[in-house]
Amino acid sequence: MSVEKIDTLVVGGGQAGLAMSEHLSQAGVPHIVVERHRIAERWRSERWDSLVANGPAWHDRFPGLAFSDVDRNVGPDDFAPKETVADYFVAYAKKISAPIRCGVEVLKVERRIGRPGFRVETSTGVIEANSVVAATGSFQRPVVPELVPRQARVVQMHSTGYRNPAQLPEGAILVVGSGSSGTQIAEELLQSRRRVYLSIGPHDRPPRAYRGRDYCWWLGVLGKWDAAAREPGKEHVTIAVSGVRGGHTIDFRRLAARGMILVGRTEAYADGAISFAFDLVDNLERGDLNLRSLLDEADTYVVRNGLDLPEEAEARAVGPDSDCITNPISVLDLAKTGITTIIWATGFVADYSWIELDIFNEDGRPRHQRGVSAEPGMYFLGLPWQSRRGSSFIWGVWHDAKYLADQIATQRKYIDYHLATRGSRPQLR
Repeated sequence: MSVEKIDTLVVGGGQAGLAMSEHLSQAGVPHIVVERHRIAERWRSERWDSLVANGPAWHDRFPGLAFSDVDRNVGPDDFAPKETVADYFVAYAKKISAPIRCGVEVLKVERRIGRPGFRVETSTGVIEANSVVAATGSFQRPVVPELVPRQARVVQMHSTGYRNPAQLPEGAILVVGSGSSGTQIAEELLQSRRRVYLSIGPHDRPPRAYRGRDYCWWLGVLGKWDAAAREPGKEHVTIAVSGVRGGHTIDFRRLAARGMILVGRTEAYADGAISFAFDLVDNLERGDLNLRSLLDEADTYVVRNGLDLPEEAEARAVGPDSDCITNPISVLDLAKTGITTIIWATGFVADYSWIELDIFNEDGRPRHQRGVSAEPGMYFLGLPWQSRRGSSFIWGVWHDAKYLADQIATQRKYIDYHLATRGSRPQLR
């Protein structure tokens, strides 16, 4: 079998892989990008029909291309539809002439013995590389709790399998998860006149906009996007935010007033019934506290900088509690309540089973410093809080990719010096 040799192999053709490719090219590092499906495939085939980006188009993009250059109907303050987001990445790959190969799946990465670099088995052959960048991110394998048995008389799906209300059988729906995905899906189902139960856990609930500025702007000027990486195990915080219908602040009390039935965190299943923790009120209050805290910081910023931004007292208004809040439901009998579908909006976990290197913690997370792993030459990109709060966002991953490209280019210089003093050149370049 012939073996292809390249300096750097980037695994993943989404936002992380393309950002990595751009910076590697600028650094003069020979590389290829392999993607097992299409560019930005998850945006096309693993998201619901009405999904839009959670950040406005002026903010959630790469510096070198505006969304309006891809879709003239998307203005700077609009939230791009999922198909436009996918088209954006395809256009960006073309713009930077990314050396990307689609339809190539990486099966195994292992360290070469007695020589530098890695041996990579793919679905189309073997590649040897000095450096490998895992740009697949952490949102790879959907998490579905082993709670409700498959033989239960209820349709179960992860949020990646949901497309629209019409695909679901008649009856009520339980959505488990109060992050952006769960909340947006639950609200869409409510608008389609379905009976909806929403299981809410601990979450942050920022304002969509305040005093005429989107919350992405506020996080930027307040320095929150650049907050240092959190300690291991505390990287992920569920955030309820939406760009649907031009963007609006998620308010669970208003959803309850419109007919959505809120319950606490899903805990157990037995004899056809699901039980919930008695934490609904605490979780709602935590979300309210998060919102008020950001509003307070924004008001302070306005005064300190003398900005002419209109006051917005109604942003702090708290509506009355519906019966499901004052009298929380602890148990739901699926048959008696007519629940025929459970949608698990319970997130994802990383899957690096194809990397056969001793660089992972017991929970499967890579040991790294800003994406530089414990194994020389192995890098990770697109991780939440990789270097800052914004690392897993489109613009954030672009900055992290620049750092990794600099690291790879620096290592090449050291190796080049070593080989030059020995009168030879590296075989992989």
